[in-house]
Amino acid sequence: MTFFELLWKGENCGDAGDLEEALVHFQELRPKHLSWQEVCSDPEIKPTICRFRSFEAFLDNEDALETIHPTAEMLERFRPQEEPESSEEPSG
Repeated sequence: MTFFELLWKGENCGDAGDLEEALVHFQELRPKHLSWQEVCSDPEIKPTICRFRSFEAFLDNEDALETIHPTAEMLERFRPQEEPESSEEPSG
């Protein structure tokens, strides 16, 4: 089974069983004051996904089969839906 290692700022920040799970995981890491476009263009942050043949291959330090640098568009697709702000005035 394929294994995905997630990197944020060059450091391991998690793992995933598939690409969708990896993209969802990155949602928790994005600083709220930055857009995905800003995150992806920042060479210090550089979200990266390394795909390995299996978890065992990862543990055995085999080379990744693929290195994926998610685009802002890829990450934006998995952005949680923002709850609309209430238009009601507080009663008081």
